[in-house]
Amino acid sequence: QVQLVESGGGLVQAGGSLRLSCAASGRIDSINAMGWYRQAPGNQRELVAIVISGGSTNYADSVKGRFTISRDTSKNTVYLQMNSLKPEDTAVYYCHANIRTEWGIRGDYWGQGTQLTVSS
Repeated sequence: QVQLVESGGGLVQAGGSLRLSCAASGRIDSINAMGWYRQAPGNQRELVAIVISGGSTNYADSVKGRFTISRDTSKNTVYLQMNSLKPEDTAVYYCHANIRTEWGIRGDYWGQGTQLTVSS
């Protein structure tokens, strides 16, 4: 019914930049929030950045000033621009969205995850 498809992960050197994209598709009526989470081996999944429907954003302290989240509402797509990458940013990044379907049901949806590896 609803799918989130991520792209843009890969291998990058420390100090480099990368942009992640996540497109939501399916029987969507509205999207309340879209964001990015990450999970490194042995760690819990953590919030990286989120953008709410009104446009407000929130970031994890560890990425403030380096990452920028943005959203194209016409495409149901969220982006995460990551600059000044550090080895500790290495993780699987998951797209998340809180979506109201055409049937009026609101729920949380996740992408399949995309690996980011930052080499030192």
